Amino acid sequence: MPGEKLRPPNVNITLEEYKNLSTSMTPKPTALRNSVRAFFVGGLICLIGQMMINLLVIAGLERTEASTATTAILIFSGALLTGLGVYDEIGKFAGAGSIIPVTGFANSIVAPALEFKREGYVLGVGARLFTVAGPVLVYGIMTSIVVGIIYYFLRF
Repeated sequence: MPGEKLRPPNVNITLEEYKNLSTSMTPKPTALRNSVRAFFVGGLICLIGQMMINLLVIAGLERTEASTATTAILIFSGALLTGLGVYDEIGKFAGAGSIIPVTGFANSIVAPALEFKREGYVLGVGARLFTVAGPVLVYGIMTSIVVGIIYYFLRF
């Protein structure tokens, strides 16, 4: 093979034929469809969260306690659905609509850990648990500290 002479490609195609072929092979834009899906699924997740808050307030919790409980329930639900493989399907359908709510945060923590489950709970799950969410937590906490210090000094 290395000693064989390669013949030049035989391309007998006009510019117009190339343009037609190119446009027929180019995927159709789906930004509008993806935006609508993300809007409705993200809105549905937030609607479920608001309904939980309202039900917990009716049940007798204070609004802040109901909000905290709802956040915990949504995080648990996102982690559970990720473990069951359901949240991945929601993510394929909704895109960013499933990532932005707090359930997407739970998914970003649990999904990498599940990939390394076969390596054991300590070296696999424990080591990989925060590969995606860890930097977000570190930078989020550091930013809140810096903003708090700036606020403290500018308050005077």
